[in-house]
Amino acid sequence: MTIAIVRAAIVAVALAVWEIAARIGSPLLYVPPSAAVPALRDLLLLRSYPDLPAHLLLTVREIVVAYGLAVAAGLAVGFALGLYRTLGRAYGPILAALYAVPAVVWYPSLMLFFGLDAASKIAFGFLLGFFPITLAVLAGIRQVNPQLVTVARAFGARPPTIFVKVLVPGMLFTLVAGLRTGLALSVVGVVVGEILGSKAGMGSLINHAYGLLKTADYVALVVVTLIVIVATDAAASLLERRAQRWTE
Repeated sequence: MTIAIVRAAIVAVALAVWEIAARIGSPLLYVPPSAAVPALRDLLLLRSYPDLPAHLLLTVREIVVAYGLAVAAGLAVGFALGLYRTLGRAYGPILAALYAVPAVVWYPSLMLFFGLDAASKIAFGFLLGFFPITLAVLAGIRQVNPQLVTVARAFGARPPTIFVKVLVPGMLFTLVAGLRTGLALSVVGVVVGEILGSKAGMGSLINHAYGLLKTADYVALVVVTLIVIVATDAAASLLERRAQRWTE
């Protein structure tokens, strides 16, 4: 109860400061919460942007596809590098180095190859989600006792069976944490990709409102996008807590 009160107080103070600061500044550049709430209402009632559901659905679809590809590729590559240690020692540092490169560096090349349609946003979300998932799988496999893998191989277990029956239980918490990070970065990649250059999606609406100095609509669109991001992270957090309880 105390934590909820503290959180509510922090939000109330932030809104009050925001209201005061926005009223002092230029109304074209700064919008107070009192003006953002009506804009959010009109947005949700589809008055200001009647095509909002289509744009929101497109963004969610891009996130799902990008994250699904990142999970599939990340698990496969991380499993290969972790199970075959020579490959892991050779390519693990390269992946870590590529992960350290600022992600925005890759986006112009992705737009060049895939254009301004959904493919470039999916590719950007996939790229951001792939590295943390792969590195989490690689780190998790290294935490598992290698003798367990040796025994499983001695009994004739194939690599997929070793991964599911031996490796996953031993690295579950690390794996889930990597999947959560990958999800967050995939969402960021898709939304940022839409903002940087897109014909449709929530990012394109945000960029459009900002370019026309529709500051209230801009804030309302950002709030809706944040709700989607927070919802996905909350679902990932719930899965992470369940995995932590299972490992304990």
